[in-house]
Amino acid sequence: MSRRLIKSMPSGSFLMLLLFVAILVSAVAVSYSAHWNRQLLNELYGELSVRDKAQAEWGRLILEQSTWTAHNRIEALASEQLKMHIPDPAAVRMVRP
Repeated sequence: MSRRLIKSMPSGSFLMLLLFVAILVSAVAVSYSAHWNRQLLNELYGELSVRDKAQAEWGRLILEQSTWTAHNRIEALASEQLKMHIPDPAAVRMVRP
């Protein structure tokens, strides 16, 4: 029966049906590709946001480290908490090996 149906179709109908199916598959593939592209782009923007936050935190930590290790702060802590002081030049002795 299907053979009879194919023979009863006009000569260009099978080609048109094949082209219609190809166009339909192509349209679905384009739609899927656009959707996948949007998902990947959203994931990229999320990762870039995480990277920017990490870089900002790194900058804050570097600034905090430079504050904690500043020479005048260390000198003030040594003199206040450890009662250290800079010796007089007369009290300094040079040792030779």
